[in-house]
Amino acid sequence: MTPLNRTLLFFIFFTCIITPSSSPPPPQPYNYGYSIHINCGSSTNATDPYNTTWLSDRYFSGGTDSLISEPLRFHLPSEKTLRFFPPSSYGKKNCYSLPSVSSSRFLLRTFTLYDNYDAKSRPPSFDVSLSSTILFSWRSPWPASTASDGAYADLLAFSTAAHNFSVGEATIDLCFYGYATDAPVVSSVELFEIDPASYDAASTGKEVVLVNYGRVSCGSDEHWGPGFTADEDRFGRSWQPDSAFRILPDKESEARVVFTQNDVSGADLSPNYFPMKVYQSAVTAEGDLEYEFTVDAKMDYMVWLHFAEIDSSVRKEGERVVDVFINERNVSRVDIYKEVGRFAAFDWHYTVKNLSDSSLRVKLVAAVGVPIISGIENYALVPIDPSTLPQQASAMKALKESLRVPGRMGWNGDPCAPTSWDAWEGVTCRMNKDKTSLVISAIDLASQGLKGYISDKISLLSDLVSLNLSSNSLEGEIPSGLGQKSLIKLDLSNNQLIGSIPDSLASSSLQLVLLNDNLLEGRVPDQLISVGVHGGAIDLSGNKGLCGAPSLPSCPMFWNHGRLSSRGKIAISLSCVFVLFVLLLLVYIYIRRKRNDYDFGLPHELMSLAAKRNRYVRQKSLMLLELESQHAKGLPSPFTPQ
Repeated sequence: MTPLNRTLLFFIFFTCIITPSSSPPPPQPYNYGYSIHINCGSSTNATDPYNTTWLSDRYFSGGTDSLISEPLRFHLPSEKTLRFFPPSSYGKKNCYSLPSVSSSRFLLRTFTLYDNYDAKSRPPSFDVSLSSTILFSWRSPWPASTASDGAYADLLAFSTAAHNFSVGEATIDLCFYGYATDAPVVSSVELFEIDPASYDAASTGKEVVLVNYGRVSCGSDEHWGPGFTADEDRFGRSWQPDSAFRILPDKESEARVVFTQNDVSGADLSPNYFPMKVYQSAVTAEGDLEYEFTVDAKMDYMVWLHFAEIDSSVRKEGERVVDVFINERNVSRVDIYKEVGRFAAFDWHYTVKNLSDSSLRVKLVAAVGVPIISGIENYALVPIDPSTLPQQASAMKALKESLRVPGRMGWNGDPCAPTSWDAWEGVTCRMNKDKTSLVISAIDLASQGLKGYISDKISLLSDLVSLNLSSNSLEGEIPSGLGQKSLIKLDLSNNQLIGSIPDSLASSSLQLVLLNDNLLEGRVPDQLISVGVHGGAIDLSGNKGLCGAPSLPSCPMFWNHGRLSSRGKIAISLSCVFVLFVLLLLVYIYIRRKRNDYDFGLPHELMSLAAKRNRYVRQKSLMLLELESQHAKGLPSPFTPQ
């Protein structure tokens, strides 16, 4: 299976020019939920004859707007302009990042037109992807009618399959990838919110995109639906006339169209909201009734059949019984009246697994009465391809901004997917161990004129083996998170990086380290120096502020280029601890002495002196008393002269 065959044939089915009716614009059809309509290449908003508001071109990553060569042939404003993406100016990959719908499922429709806008008479070759999965492919030469009239295409997908969660709020990425020098083109992009449970989502799951391979309204003679007519379809589906797909085996099987103006019950109900107009017309035939859709082989397809018993000749069950054959296999028998009665909608679907043919045929064979059918839908079930691990996609988006990666490099959408395209220029990816996601293994942006800085989000690239940002004009510091265990080669030489070499680099598995010719300073981590000792290569020359490695100056003991070195910080820390210890010791001594001030006992020495003094005073007093006594008795005093 190739996207080329699958999608180009689908586009041919939808080639058309829409002519509006002359009646006044009706009210805008009621949608299920949020919807957005972008007129690619237009600088102003516009309202079409069906009261649909088309927004001026927005949400694109690059490209140039243009008017088609014959705008007067088209009546809708969304069909007169286009946006194209020259690879030489905007890279091979460009995207529309559309605002996310509030629901988890949406219908996306595009209109693609060439109309020789560039006067080269050669339509371009390109692919279109939804996030990581290629869904539409165009290859030159296009069929003449498609190139001149354009083609519509649509798909149904879950937001989880299309979201880009890497920046702020989630977006839905519709990306275009040009081949060789071809510039992809697009004229309009529309997004409709739809019911998450629609189209038997419980059985198909969320990891599948339903690509429209044909949606026909049997008995209708016009392409109808929102944006094409005033008719309602809450999901924004467009319905084609069935005549281009109908096969009549013989003249006796001539088809007959049946119409009704009566309401048909059971239409426009949750979760599919099939519009009533589908069931108000039908095709019947006297013989077998058969439809053929050109498809891609080796794929699964989901076929939906829509019935309503609007023929008044059938009044009870058993009067019309139809066998349904898909690619000659009888898959069901339907009695509409038995299932739902008259003027009531009945829907039935069937999944064809691994279709071996390039066409899908639906044949209705009458068991009783004649066959009848109101509508057919045919969807390819396209599995979602692996995308870049979300946290690594986020890191790459941050690097895109911080490094100021030029638009010519096409850093848009998913960094690694789709895998059949080249990854972002200068980026190498691989599948992770459990085969569920893609991871970044190498980045080489040497000599690209980058003038930003290295985002610290680079630490999220946990599988990065090689990083080369040499010979640019990058500023700022080397992020401290750079130094993943997986990193083996690092080349940041010839930039204007400042600051010190982070210790994280010393803990990595680096075998090549080129940091020469920058403005780095400070001590080189000891383990980083060992890269050269153990057989690796390291170059730190041209950084006047670096020290502490062979061929570099020795680092000062305590001071290093205007700041404290590690040893200085250790010495100050130890000094502070010592001073604190001394202060605590002095405080302790002071408290102990203060406590002794409250002891009223006199010291021993003072008590001894006082006792001696008291004895002397007592002896002197006794001597004086004795002298006075002798004097009273008339005895001569020993101190009186004879």
